[in-house]
Amino acid sequence: MQITKEQLALVNDRIRALVASGSFYGKKLKEAGIDHVDSPEDFVKLPFSEKSDLRDAYPLGLMTAPEDRIVRIHSSSGTTGKPVIIPYTAKDVEDWSIMFERCYRMAGLTNMDRIQITPGYGLWTAGIGFQAGAERLGAMVIPMGPGNTEKQLTMMQDMKSTVLCSTSSYALLLAEEIEKRGIKQNIHLRKGIIGSERWGEKMRTYISEKLGIELYDIYGLTEIYGPGIGINCEHNTGMHYWDDYLYLEIVDPATGEPVPDGEMGEIVITTLVKEGAPLIRYRTHDLSRIIPGECKCGSRFPRIGTVMGRTDDMMKIKGVNVFPAQIEEILKEFPELSSEYQIRISHLEGKDTMRIYVETNGTVDFLKLASDVSKRVKERIGFTPLVKVVEIGVLPRSEKKTKRVIDERYD
Repeated sequence: MQITKEQLALVNDRIRALVASGSFYGKKLKEAGIDHVDSPEDFVKLPFSEKSDLRDAYPLGLMTAPEDRIVRIHSSSGTTGKPVIIPYTAKDVEDWSIMFERCYRMAGLTNMDRIQITPGYGLWTAGIGFQAGAERLGAMVIPMGPGNTEKQLTMMQDMKSTVLCSTSSYALLLAEEIEKRGIKQNIHLRKGIIGSERWGEKMRTYISEKLGIELYDIYGLTEIYGPGIGINCEHNTGMHYWDDYLYLEIVDPATGEPVPDGEMGEIVITTLVKEGAPLIRYRTHDLSRIIPGECKCGSRFPRIGTVMGRTDDMMKIKGVNVFPAQIEEILKEFPELSSEYQIRISHLEGKDTMRIYVETNGTVDFLKLASDVSKRVKERIGFTPLVKVVEIGVLPRSEKKTKRVIDERYD
């Protein structure tokens, strides 16, 4: 999907602002002698920006608008290295709320919904983004924030919440807790807006059935406003994204070259109107594809496929490249397994070993199931993992994101 003339004009406006401010990317452009782009061919020659660039700009090297126009900062939730600080102008905050309101409307929400928000508030972009979009929609906000499941369930029942905003991990935990307590008849949820982590079809089906709700994938990242830059519609054929605010490319992660529409690659995002910290050709490391053609819902906004993982999720085992999504695809073929799994990779006696922990109920033969799963992985991926079957509920649940891959080779 080539960049349009209108989008190029907006990129040139951002280039001028970046160069004038002397921000990290402005300096990069100045050194390259670039002050504008005339064509799609020029655009794809622009240098990429990376998370490491943003960390090196700490604390305020990304600030492109004058400081008297900066009204807020947010920070990425990364746990390694320096944090990334993203400054926002009042217009950035408003633009983000407009995009988020679009997400809610795309999911069929109205001002009569009661939206329970469980992601975190503060430097992280999640909670406050969910709230701003809901307030713009005119819905009733129940700003719970993370954790305290007891209180979450009490408020969900007493306030008759109709929409749950959460990570998939926390939605799973709540669904299991509601079933365990036998309070499903007191729950009035009709929709779930789920973001922040990749999740498989098995987990989606489980949460949807246990809570009796429609689920929507919301997309976003702190560097690019936050959650709310894309969401799937009722037809669930990919996530619509707001191309009047963002230009998305899909590139080959190894070469950085654009790939044809429909082909899997890395999402690269350019912010078209962001003032506080505009980003040009930002490599997200998220893996997806452009979905060509029009959607049945009639929306003019283009679509990307479900995010299948990250380029840095890849595990190399015995010379084979493996993504968690490949393991999930295999596990979902076993109806007796729950949606939860854990992968542990070790280096024992001079060789790499993968252990896969899976959950099932007590009515099946654990040893046979472990053997069947191990054989299926061997057939599909080419090596034999050690599979350990445990009872449902043994693997950890999380109020935030669940860590499903633990690489012990470098501990």
